[in-house]
Amino acid sequence: MSTEKKKGILRPFFMVLSVILGLICITYGLHVKAQNYGTAFFVIWILLGLIGFGLCVAIYFRLWSKLPKWIKIPFCAILIIGVGIFVWVEALIYSQVDAEGEKDLDYIIVLGALVYEDGPSSILSARLNAAIRYMDDNPDTKCIVSGGQGDNEPFSEAEGMKRYLVSKGIDESRIIMEDQSINTVQNIVNSKELMESEDAKVGIVTSNFHVYRAVKIAKKQGIEDACGIAGYVVPEFMPTNMFREFFGVVKDTLAGNM
Repeated sequence: MSTEKKKGILRPFFMVLSVILGLICITYGLHVKAQNYGTAFFVIWILLGLIGFGLCVAIYFRLWSKLPKWIKIPFCAILIIGVGIFVWVEALIYSQVDAEGEKDLDYIIVLGALVYEDGPSSILSARLNAAIRYMDDNPDTKCIVSGGQGDNEPFSEAEGMKRYLVSKGIDESRIIMEDQSINTVQNIVNSKELMESEDAKVGIVTSNFHVYRAVKIAKKQGIEDACGIAGYVVPEFMPTNMFREFFGVVKDTLAGNM
């Protein structure tokens, strides 16, 4: 089969594939928006869908073949490097999604998330439930609930977390509140100041996609003996969480936080 004939067969295939992937991305983005899940990151999925449609148009008009080599070569190099970095970072993130921590830790730090008047959000409930399971199995471990009050919250995340833990049977004497933090770095730094020992063994309790970054930040901030404890996340939202977390890891790496 000639090269031209092969291209003639492959072009429609890649055009259809681009449209299908574009539709999947847009549909998923709209689903995430409809569920009011997380931030405005759903827009990224819609943009990716539009790029898929644009790629279909580019294939149809054979735009790639019309570009000069001095554009093609750097573009391909940047694309290959970018995909490689993305896959590597995602693999690091995924490596910690099932983290269960170590036994008999001195402290666990539960990282805050949105709280409502009637209780924690679903993502925070999952983190707290992971903390409860760990504390039930390790009765000597103390729990630091870490999170300040956002503009859209009735009280601090730490207060909401403490109420939830107590309502589930956790002894109030085991709970330490840190209610000033507004990001992960502050969660770690402020919680560390509440510990009785600088050599404490510490578990970082957070959503499974966030464990890798949170533990790296903890170690960067001097908690050398830190490990992760993963909270459950609904599978349908894992793609957007994993994708968004990539940018979080890159940001904190460049900022020297991890």
